[in-house]
Amino acid sequence: MVEPTQIKLVVPPELDMIDLLGQGDDLLRLIEDRFESDISVRGNQITISGQPMDSQAVSALFTEMIGLLERGERLNTDSLERSIEMLSDGECRPTAVFSDVILTHKGKSIRPKTGGQKRYVDAIRNNTVTFGIGPAGTGKTYLAMAMAVDALKRREIGRIILTRPAVEAGESLGYLPGTLFEKVDPYLRPLYDALFDMMDAEKSQQLMDRGVIEVAPLAFMRGRTLNDSFIILDEAQNTSPEQMKMFLTRLGFGSKVVITGDVTQIDLPVGASGLKQVRTILDGVKGIEFIELGARDVVRHKLVQRIVSAYAAHEESQAERRDG
Repeated sequence: MVEPTQIKLVVPPELDMIDLLGQGDDLLRLIEDRFESDISVRGNQITISGQPMDSQAVSALFTEMIGLLERGERLNTDSLERSIEMLSDGECRPTAVFSDVILTHKGKSIRPKTGGQKRYVDAIRNNTVTFGIGPAGTGKTYLAMAMAVDALKRREIGRIILTRPAVEAGESLGYLPGTLFEKVDPYLRPLYDALFDMMDAEKSQQLMDRGVIEVAPLAFMRGRTLNDSFIILDEAQNTSPEQMKMFLTRLGFGSKVVITGDVTQIDLPVGASGLKQVRTILDGVKGIEFIELGARDVVRHKLVQRIVSAYAAHEESQAERRDG
């Protein structure tokens, strides 16, 4: 039997223990609920007692929490739960994730909040073409938009191009009132919403009027070469293989492309999804990276994470029945 161990941590005196342990020790109680180790606090010293692996895990968690506080971050139950997940996965350190601020607008910092989101952001930085594939709420489009706005502000690119396929989800565009732009506007509205969350609406409109920011249906990309641009193709699961090839071959010099989609939410009436097919064609090509995001990367209401997991389990069960 492995002998219990005891680990002592001294919290830097400049840090407030309330910030570390939470109001009413709510953060401390959450840690105690998740781990078997005994935790005692006296002054600014934390003593962790228990089985070696568990004690070391708690020590590593407190070390990361202290590191976040030293960087000026604030801790809450959500960030603590995500920190526990990251450390249990061994994928990346919470301090590396939460301190990666992409953009700040009106006092609000936009940053990755999970290990998967951090991999996604790093992939965008390091590749010319990045595919972000995962369910709703994983930040695929939002983080890509933040990266695009940041690149524009740094003058790393000259324009942002945002596009989506205008798939007719149960109704014909021809029967909708208004001009073509008015008809496709509902399909593009989520892109506008994300943009206005990162840039003043008046400034955004000025940039759109000058052509620095363009929001348009995918069909408008045909026949163009997009140089010096940050291009985001959203809802790519609703592209046909031909549309996907057309879009990818628009890539010009000095440009970066991010393609996002959820292969479980395909609205195409007939035919294969270009997003599902493209991985078998381009996987392993230098300069292109595919990032899979999952239920753990959902940053909306906790119930959304459970819904995504439940649907994934159901689909896996259905697939096993078909194969069996």
